[in-house]
Amino acid sequence: MDAHDTNQPLNQGELEEEKKTVDVSEPITETPTEKVTAEVQPEAVSKPATKKDVLNLLKELAQDAENANKQEIDNLKQSFYKLHNTELEAAKKQFTDNGGAVEDFVAQEDPIEKEFKRLMGVIKDKRSKLIAEQERQKEENLQVKLSIIEELKELVESGDDANKSYTEFKKLQQQWNETKLVPQGKVNELWKNYQLYVEKFYDLLKLNNEFREYDFKKNLEIKMHLCEAAEKLADEEDVVSAFHQLQKLHQEFRDTGPVTKELRDEIWNRFKVASTTVNRRHQQHFEALKETEQHNLDQKTVICEIVEAIEYNELKTFSAWENKTQEVIALQNKWKTIGFAPQKMNVKIFERFRHACDDFFKKKGEFFKSLKEGMNENLEKKKALCEKAEALKDSTDWKTTADTLTKLQKEWKTIGPVSKKHSDAVWKRFISACDYFFEQKNNATSSQRSVEIENMDKKKALIEKLSAIDENMDTEEASTLVRDLMKEWNAIGHVPFKEKDRLYKQYHGIIDQLFDRFNISASNKKLSNFRSNISNIQDNNGSQSLYREREKLMRAYENMKNELQTYENNLGFLTSTSKKGSSLLTELNRKVDKLKADLELVLQKIKVIDESIKTEE
Repeated sequence: MDAHDTNQPLNQGELEEEKKTVDVSEPITETPTEKVTAEVQPEAVSKPATKKDVLNLLKELAQDAENANKQEIDNLKQSFYKLHNTELEAAKKQFTDNGGAVEDFVAQEDPIEKEFKRLMGVIKDKRSKLIAEQERQKEENLQVKLSIIEELKELVESGDDANKSYTEFKKLQQQWNETKLVPQGKVNELWKNYQLYVEKFYDLLKLNNEFREYDFKKNLEIKMHLCEAAEKLADEEDVVSAFHQLQKLHQEFRDTGPVTKELRDEIWNRFKVASTTVNRRHQQHFEALKETEQHNLDQKTVICEIVEAIEYNELKTFSAWENKTQEVIALQNKWKTIGFAPQKMNVKIFERFRHACDDFFKKKGEFFKSLKEGMNENLEKKKALCEKAEALKDSTDWKTTADTLTKLQKEWKTIGPVSKKHSDAVWKRFISACDYFFEQKNNATSSQRSVEIENMDKKKALIEKLSAIDENMDTEEASTLVRDLMKEWNAIGHVPFKEKDRLYKQYHGIIDQLFDRFNISASNKKLSNFRSNISNIQDNNGSQSLYREREKLMRAYENMKNELQTYENNLGFLTSTSKKGSSLLTELNRKVDKLKADLELVLQKIKVIDESIKTEE
């Protein structure tokens, strides 16, 4: 029989051609486009500058929500809440900067957000209705295709001449191809049943060569066109779109009948090679996207760890918290520049970061709350120091008051800060009182300083006179001169405080040399030293210390006087008839003489103190 006999049924090769159209590289999916694009996260449109811009774009999408791209809607939602959260953080920061606690912050109602949520609800309702309609249509399509299979089954099992039924068969094929999406779970089973009865029909069909060749030629033209379309997809910039277009081409390739046996492998291999290229680009795109998203996740994880690792116990000052706040804000800005993490981790990593930031700002609020309480305590302490300074500012006890105010100033430095609105006023109050006192003191002691300089010159002149005493001078004459110069020294008043110690050491160094050189009595030396010491006591502690020193000397005088009386009483009982009694008598007389000299020295010291007290008064 001729190979192109009109009654020749399709052979095994033709049936394999039909089967190959089912197993093409990637499976055919019935999933709506938006489901895939939502996972892909394509490059977003240019970001709106304000929430109103986002709202206007969303209004446009809401008008045709059924055909809107889901990813575009998601991008607008994300952009809106980034802007919204930025405004919210700014309001919260202003609230805390004004002294409010983070936990007390309450966001004001935003009418723009309210309208945004309403539009999102409208879009959601429209798209839900669209999906429901699509599912209903799929069910209808399923029933149509099931009925087509039943009709094909009747054609195959009727026993009628297949050639006569060919026209009806082609109508059923056309109806099948025009009926599109069905529920995903029914696709493969439905196709297998359809293909089964198509193959059976071709087994029964006895077409004449002319009709059969026409059919093959027509199918070849269609499949050549499909190959060309698949090959062009290799240059499509949007690899995701190319992949979905390929799915549609696969469906058309399936629905197209066989070609002549000699061209079946060739046309199929051409289509398969083009499909492999598109599928490989699609796979590489998602692998690159996955790698980028993982890199983004790694960066965001590091940022989370940095915020979580903050040592709060080291943030003890206002400046330390402010510096750390700037670091956290810088990390937040860096976060905004990083793209999406993998979809299953994107929300989790953001929640982790937000929790770490919220924890930081909560602790900052607690710190500033406690700082505010501490500032109030510090203010009360500084007010108390102001009151003390103000109570002393009119005092004329210059040295004691100056020392007290100096101590108050040192204490002021140990007290922590107060709020800005009080710091200048309370400091001005305190320093004004201090400045007033020291100004009055300087006015009162300016003439005193000139006297002290004059006294210093006098004492320097005396030192020169003492230094000029010749070692060959007569002892009695030298002793008299030294005593006179010492009296003159003691009669001179105060010198500048900075020069006092230097002159004192220089003077007493020369006096000690002269006393040693001319054997001047120790009593005179002691009295001279005492006069100098009394001058130091008077300079440092005032008249109160002079009174205490006088009481001390009076007690010593009374004790020595009682001791002298005891010795004198004992002398009345001793005789010098024996050698032992004579030596004891000599020792008692020596002690009596020493006590009398000491008593005289004490009286001289008391006299010096009395003169100093009188001068002070």
